[in-house]
Amino acid sequence: QVQFVESGGDLVQPGASLTLSCVASGSDFSNYAMGWYRQAPGTQREEVARITTEGDRTVYKTSVKGRFTISRDNAKNTLFLQINSLKPEDTAVYYCNIAPGPPYRSWGQGTQVTVSS
Repeated sequence: QVQFVESGGDLVQPGASLTLSCVASGSDFSNYAMGWYRQAPGTQREEVARITTEGDRTVYKTSVKGRFTISRDNAKNTLFLQINSLKPEDTAVYYCNIAPGPPYRSWGQGTQVTVSS
């Protein structure tokens, strides 16, 4: 069963940038389209970006278009999310998983992104 380990979250000021990483265990990472999801306190987890198996196509939630960039390195079983021009409303725990879902693989612990001045 594939497992995901997310990292790269931090406390940053509005306008800053971050790069999140997600390392997947297992040998079938390259067989799945992948997505980044986030969950803010008191809200449901939402998908913010998706990428195809080969990384040739991406889809973004409207509110993050132009600021978020999803990418992947299949040789390293790693998914990335570059976030620019961070806003307070981007504050959330960010997760990676296969996309679309459900069903999903087991969720990792996520990585906390906090945007505050």
